[in-house]
Amino acid sequence: MRKRTKIVATLGPASDDMKTLREMIDAGLDVARLNFSHGNEADHRARAEALRSAAAASDRDVGLMGDLQGPKIRIKRFEHGSVVLADGDAFFLDSTLGLEDGNQEGVGVALESLHKDLSGGDVLLLNDGMITLTVDRVEGTRIYTKVVNGGILSDHKGINRKGGGLSASALTDVDRANIKLAAELKMDFLAVSFVRSGDDVEEARRLFREAGGEGVIVAKVERTEAVENIDSIIEAADVVMVARGDLGVEMGYAELTGIQKRLIQNTRSKNKVVITATQMMESMIQNPIPTRAEVSDVANAVIDGTDAVMLSGETAVGAYPVEAIRAMSNVCIGAEKYPVEASHMGYRSDDTFELVDEAIAMAVMYTANHMDVKAIIALTESGSTTRWMSRVRSDIPIYALTPYSATSRRVVLYRGVYPVHFDIHETERDHLYASIFEALLSRGLVEVDDLVIFSKGDLTGISGGTNAMKILEVKAQR
Repeated sequence: MRKRTKIVATLGPASDDMKTLREMIDAGLDVARLNFSHGNEADHRARAEALRSAAAASDRDVGLMGDLQGPKIRIKRFEHGSVVLADGDAFFLDSTLGLEDGNQEGVGVALESLHKDLSGGDVLLLNDGMITLTVDRVEGTRIYTKVVNGGILSDHKGINRKGGGLSASALTDVDRANIKLAAELKMDFLAVSFVRSGDDVEEARRLFREAGGEGVIVAKVERTEAVENIDSIIEAADVVMVARGDLGVEMGYAELTGIQKRLIQNTRSKNKVVITATQMMESMIQNPIPTRAEVSDVANAVIDGTDAVMLSGETAVGAYPVEAIRAMSNVCIGAEKYPVEASHMGYRSDDTFELVDEAIAMAVMYTANHMDVKAIIALTESGSTTRWMSRVRSDIPIYALTPYSATSRRVVLYRGVYPVHFDIHETERDHLYASIFEALLSRGLVEVDDLVIFSKGDLTGISGGTNAMKILEVKAQR
């Protein structure tokens, strides 16, 4: 079986050699992620070039995503690298403290305005929630706290306020420089960290377009404010990533699963694409197989309808990058055998469609799910038609036939959609059908006498022009 759910995996030192990259692609990698929080410009350039060389050698379309680091709020450094905080200790945070002047009494913070966002009684969570501080008072730039849950606190650990509310801008000067780099490297996806509203997404899009970028925008939901403003974020973004690390810290782990399910459902209902990320197979950084809990986590996201699942440290720095992708692929295939419900045609059944191509896409899926259709074939310029089709749950493969490499690399993220490079040389109907059948038969994607549904527009070269569907029987080509 071929998996319908896609895999995003992060590149790093563990995946830098060409052999490993090729094996990752063969194991099921669909989109490679460059994390701008780690490495330098030379690293990113080298990995982008290596990924594209490996994809070409494997004859696969693999998307490339640049992930901005955003304004993750961190402490500065300690004189001796770390301190041990005990429950009940007094400890202060101060943005004016020197870069390396942290000690047992307090430490500097990178956000100059942090003191303005806090008052007595606020709860601060450090090091992904491993250490908890309660704010006693704020005097000038100094935030006096009491340690509630102690532990080892080392340099550069992150800070979250329970419930959110920190006012750091979504885009930093470093992000703006990396947006230009992403445009120069022609990245297919640009992920924006710590967005608060749709305005943050639109600003990133504007800067990306001004720099010459043509890829789509991924909004990472990892702040309380993002959940509260989720409708505007989904509307502004092309893709939503459920980034469960900081989101779980700010909103509490008990609510995280319910929030994840709601975000997946809301995003798909608005015709957008959704990625589920963070610690999906974290144990595979050190181990060759996942835990049963990790298997269930990935499978539940697949059953909920996520378009893609993501690996981070597992493939960037882990000992088993290829095995992690292979394990995730196997879990996806296993989970896809068990749809939540037998009928999926309630999707947008009460809506009025404003776009002809969207109406055609919905008609295709309704027909396909009520006939013995083996494949859906869409001639597409931008990939929009196949994205709309993929919002309707189905186990029928959707082949996006396009002459554009950028479109091919974009649709690899859509659940159940597979790109097929196809140049339209024939416009006469029977000759066009024959060339399509030949392309699909030669790749083993259909068989003679299969029933397929075909969608197209009257004019080629026109994005959004799909206005017709046909039910066809695959014919042998001489």
